[in-house]
Parts: sequence; structure tokens; C-alpha cells
Amino acid sequence: MHRLTRRSVSAILRTGGGARYRNSAAPISCSVPIFDSVGEGESRSRWYSVLLPKRSDTVKSLSQVQHLKDTLFLGKRYESTSAASDASATPPAERYEYQAEVSRLMDLIVNSLYSNKEVFLRELISNASDALDKLRFLSVTQPDLLKGGVDLDIRIQTDKENGIVTITDTGIGMTQQELVDCLGTIAQSGTAKFLKALKDSKDAGGDNNLIGQFGVGFYSAFLVCDRVVVSTKSPKSDKQYVWEGEANASSYTIREETDPEKLLPRGTCLTLHLKRDDKGFAHPERIQKLVKNYSQFVSFPIYTWQEKGFTKEVEVDEDPAETKKDGQDEQPEKKKKTKTVVEKYWDWELTNETQPIWLRNPKEVTTEEYNEFYKITFNEYLDPLASSHFTTEGEVEFRSILYVPAIAPMGKDDIVNPKTKNIRLYVKRVFISDDFDGELFPRYLSFVKGVVDSNDLPLNVSREILQESRIVRIMRKRLVRKAFDMILGISMSENKDDYDKFWENFGKHLKLGCIEDRENHKRIAPLLRFFSSQSVDELISLDEYVENMKPEQKDIYYMAADSVTSARNTPFLERLLEKDLEVLFLVDPIDEVAIQNLKAYKEKNFVDISKEDLDLGDKNEEKDKEIKQEFGQTCDWIKKRLGDKVASVQISNRLSSSPCVLVSGKFGWSANMERLMKAQTAGDTSSLDFMRGRRVFEINPEHPIIRNLNTACKSNPNDEDAQKAIDLLYDAALVSSGFTPENPAQLGGKIYEMMDIALSGKWSTPIEAQHPGAISNNTETVEAEVVEPVEAAPTSSNPILDKC
Repeated sequence: MHRLTRRSVSAILRTGGGARYRNSAAPISCSVPIFDSVGEGESRSRWYSVLLPKRSDTVKSLSQVQHLKDTLFLGKRYESTSAASDASATPPAERYEYQAEVSRLMDLIVNSLYSNKEVFLRELISNASDALDKLRFLSVTQPDLLKGGVDLDIRIQTDKENGIVTITDTGIGMTQQELVDCLGTIAQSGTAKFLKALKDSKDAGGDNNLIGQFGVGFYSAFLVCDRVVVSTKSPKSDKQYVWEGEANASSYTIREETDPEKLLPRGTCLTLHLKRDDKGFAHPERIQKLVKNYSQFVSFPIYTWQEKGFTKEVEVDEDPAETKKDGQDEQPEKKKKTKTVVEKYWDWELTNETQPIWLRNPKEVTTEEYNEFYKITFNEYLDPLASSHFTTEGEVEFRSILYVPAIAPMGKDDIVNPKTKNIRLYVKRVFISDDFDGELFPRYLSFVKGVVDSNDLPLNVSREILQESRIVRIMRKRLVRKAFDMILGISMSENKDDYDKFWENFGKHLKLGCIEDRENHKRIAPLLRFFSSQSVDELISLDEYVENMKPEQKDIYYMAADSVTSARNTPFLERLLEKDLEVLFLVDPIDEVAIQNLKAYKEKNFVDISKEDLDLGDKNEEKDKEIKQEFGQTCDWIKKRLGDKVASVQISNRLSSSPCVLVSGKFGWSANMERLMKAQTAGDTSSLDFMRGRRVFEINPEHPIIRNLNTACKSNPNDEDAQKAIDLLYDAALVSSGFTPENPAQLGGKIYEMMDIALSGKWSTPIEAQHPGAISNNTETVEAEVVEPVEAAPTSSNPILDKC
């Protein structure tokens, strides 16, 4: 036995055809189960799509949906049985009748389709707009319908004290039978029936851009109302009828209007008696705000009943005491005292604009008008950097105006929070929503602002249904393409400051696009900008890099670091700078991940110069073989000393002045990536340990230190000083390559010890060298007496001669 769940019932009602007073387009993606007999005594559940009108079985499926809906309302229920091979053993089938509670169905329709109470006014104004559209269309062939000369407009009046809102239009109105068909049958759409009649008569060449095609927009009134009264007069009938219904009621009443004061020349008047908690909607200011927000661009004028005022001068009664005093002063000529007062009155005020800017020809709209619309719509004070006004036709039709702001919003990170309310979606000039979470634009393009007006989307469905809509997916692709064309136009502008300003504000968004949107890599890559080894002060594009490449260069080289200064001084650049090869500097945290996702540009692969197996295109196999034979034993000796700290020790082809460097594994993290991951890790260091184990220690065989170590390896490999030199060499390479030492204090101790050995006795005298602890306390400088040697005279026996 197949049972229809509440969700299935709701889906059936949402997909029902037929007519009602106003409709709101079929849902985007809604499939319902139809129980279709496939064998004698056997039934099977089939799924039919209500969206695809091109399929041959659509008409059949719609008729089956309508049949099932009618069956539901008639209160019948059928139960299918499975036929067994032995017919005699099959028990007889039992029949049950469906029981549908109308009030429950009304509650499902209202609360499943509308999540915001404010939309009730949008729905009812759209109903009125449809009624006016029908009248205008039919009056072309039936001029008598416009008798009376009443203007085509919509008027909304409020009674704040009693909580009543009145919506009056001068449209086509309804007869008694049309009231029964449109308002008495749930999900019956008068607009859909009208469009079907146009199609059947092959006379659809006129303006059939009607809003409602769904059949439940009228019932949105019960979101805020306890009771709704509809008074309507059709030019096809001499009588005016009143339809009255209450929320959660299973019946309604229709009567003829007999009060002469309430008779209408033509059209419909809706009187909404608001619930106690929703009487705030009866404030004139709130009604005016809702009209400007949701129905600003409805094609007929909308008037709201507003309190106004004007200033005037009135005489002020004089104080008798002052009059007596003035009389004593005998001033015969005295001006009368007046004051300015505000005289209040009520009158109709035009609330909407009937011609939105996006419906105009782009050739007729000036740049100033685009900028003014942008500032008013999005509360901006600066002109946008660029704008794009376009119309898309074909499988999906919509109009749009997109803008690139001049500056990013202050205090907000739109990459993290994509709900920016930057895109305003309209359906046939009726505002639907500006609360999207990536449906129309990916989050990396969330900075783009604009309006989108579609003729194919439904008016009164939830955002959850829009997320699964095929039409929305097509719109998204075309909007993204137009946004990239607009940004590319900024980059190709003669004024380079514009794109510099754009990149400063929104460059990170495009880099995020490299990670999230692989389908648009070819559109994003030309817009990227980086510093390089040959351009440290000015950003360059990938196109400029490719143009400057050497004829023999096959790859695009890059180096990730925390700053341009660090990247310029890294030992990885030494041989590339000698060969005059340009290297991109990735100094933004997101740069390295973005480039790794791009993988290539114009058939040129991106190569990280800090990774192993760097090929610079200058290999000499004979020379490499000789070097490996000479230093192979030394490499093994160093690897044995370092142990698990490195994966291997190799001869480097990227060094010219440094003795060694520590490079990352081909599939491991670079030093910059390891630093970023350490900052983000939440305590789990297992992945860090694994990626760190792929480091490769490369040595420069031409450096004196390496040659000395090579000699030590062959003469005395167990020498303690040589072993310490290897440890210090590794720690120095760790720092110069951008990695963080595991034990900075131990590294500092090794450096101090080596400094002590190198500097010991360098500036000391020999005496100080022999007695380093003997330091004189006498601060005075004593000049030594120099005694010259004297030659001794021969000794005489005469003492006098001796004295001489």
C-alpha cells in the first residue's frame, strides 16, 4: 500500500496547475510520485518532473498530478495490491477514502512556501499588477473594458487603530464564478489559465509578462490576517461580489455587494484584518517601506495613504497685560504677532518607480545614472570601479547590472562570511531576496554587487528550492562569466591605478577562486599579480612573466616566503640569479596554495625552487658523475651523522655561494607552508612530523667548508670536531632555508662555541696570551727607560785613569 506523506501532499499542491487570482510561477525543481498502473493488480511509483516542459511526457504527468490533486480534494483513497501467481490465494482488495483537512492544507501551503511574513504585501501587490496587466492586454481587442476612464494603478490604505490594510486595484476584477475558481480552489492560478488561453488562441504576441503562475500567492495574506474580505467588480458583469474567508476555516462565503458606498467602478479591493501580533503592518510608514523594498519596480504606479504637512503663519493671541502695557507706551502702529505651525493632512503619495534602470537600453543610460543607481541601491558614497549592464536570452532569460566596488567594506571579511546582501534578485521586477549563500555567485566573488531580474524564476518559493534550481545554476555561470569580463576590463584599462586599487582590495578573493573554482582557472589566472626577483617594487602578471621567460626556460619558477626581503635573500635563488631566470615571490599566506591549485599556465608548469629535483636545464652527466664519485662517500657520512633528520643527502645544482641548503621533498611541505600549518594546527602534530621527514640536505661541492669535510671524511671520519661541524652546518641550513630550529638554545650554544674558538687570541698580546689572568691594577702609564749597551774599557792599574 502506497501512502502519501505530508511532504508529498505539499509537493503536489505546489505543482498543481490551474488558475487563481494571481500566480507565482511553477517551482524550480519539484518531483512528485505518481502511482501508475503497470500490471494487472500491481502498481509502481514513478517520478515525473514538473519543471521540464520540453519532454514529451510532461503534459501527461501534469494531468496525472492534477487528477491526483482532484482526487485528494474529493476525499477518495485507493489501495493497490500485488498480484500473486495464484490468483485464488490473493485476498480481496479493500478501499479507503482519503480525508483532507482543509485548514491543515492551508497551513502547509502558507508555512512551507513563505518564511518571512513581510512577503504577504509583495504577493498581493503582484496579484494586483497581474489584474492590471490582463485588463491592459484584453482592452486592445475589447476597448469597452476600459469604460469609466479609471486610471490603472494600485492604492494601499491603512487603519493603524483597527489594524486594517486595504489594497485596491483597477484591474480586470472577477465574476462570481471566477471567485469560486480562483479563491475557492487552493493552488488554482488565474494567471496560468489566462496564459494558457493566449497560447491556445495563438495570439500571444502581446505583453504576457505576467508575474503569477502558481496559484497560492493570495493565501500568503493569512500569514498576518485573521480574516480577508475581497470585493471585486468585473467589467464583464453588472454585479459586484464579496468573497470572505477566515484563517484555519474550512469554508468561505460569497455575496453580492449592495452598499452603494462600497461599489467599485472596476477592479478589486482587498481588506486585510490583521492578527493582534501583526498589527504593526498597519503603520503607513512600514507599508511604504515594504513597497519600496519589494515592489519598487512594478510596472504600475503604487500609491500609499500618507500623512503630510505644510507650514503656514498664524496669528498669536496677545496677552492682555502686555496689551495694556503697550497701550501706555502709546505705540499706534504695532505689527501683529504670528508663529509658524505645521498643518497636517492625509493624501495619496506615489511610492514606486515604474521603469527600473536595467530595463532600459544600455546605450541610453549614462555613466552618471549607473553610478547614482549604485550609490542609492547599496548605500555607497564612492563611484564603482566598473559596471556591466547586459541581457541574457536563450535557455534562460534575465537582465542584470553588476558593479565592482571601489573599496572593500570596513571591518568585514567577505571571504569568511559570504552573506553580504550584495546581489538583489528580482522576478519580473518584484524583489525576492538579497540573502544568498553562494547560489548566484561563489563566495570568492561575493564582493561583486548588482541586481538580477529574471522572468523564469518562481516568485513565492523558498531559498532552499532555489538552491536546487537548474535555472539558478545556469544564471550563476553566466553571471560569473560577466563578472570576470568586467574585472578583465579593469586590468586592461589605460589607468593602471584602477587595477592596483582593485587588487589591493580584492586580490585575495581571486586567489581563493584558484582554490575553490577549477572551472574558471583560465579566467582567474590572467588577473593574478605577484612580485618577482626582477620586479620587487611592482606587481607583475603571469602574462608578463611568460613574455620575459628565456627561450630555453620550460617552467615558471616561484618561491614562497613571508616577505619579499626573505625571498630575495634565500639561498635557493643563487644559481637562478646567475642564469638570469625570473622567480615569482609568493609572500601572501594564500599564494602558495593558489599556485599549487593552478598547476600550470599557458602550458608552463609551476615549479617550487625550494623542492627537490630542481631542473634548471643545464645538466652535465659526465661532470655530475665525477662529483658523485668524489663526494658520494661524504654524502653517506653526513647522512649517517644526521640520521632521521633528513631523508637523504645529495649534491646540489642550485647553490653557488652557500655551502648547503635544506630542501623539501617533492610532495612535502615547503618551509613557508610548514610555518603556516604550525600556526594553524590544533595540537595534532602527526602530519607535521610526516611532512618534515621528507627534507633533503643538499651540499655545494665547490664550497671550502664542504671540501674540508670531504677531506675529514676520508682521513678521520670519527673526528669529534668534524662531527660537530656537520651538526652546526645542518642547523645553519635549517635557518637559512626558512625552517624553524627545533632547539634554538642548543643552536645558540654551538654558535657561541665556534665563535670562541675562532676569536680566541685574535686581538691579544703575547704576554696576555701567556698570562691571560694577569691584569695590572695600575691605571697609570709608565714609560720604560731605554738603556743602550756600552762597550767596556780595558782595566788600568791607576785608579784615576780608571775614573776618566
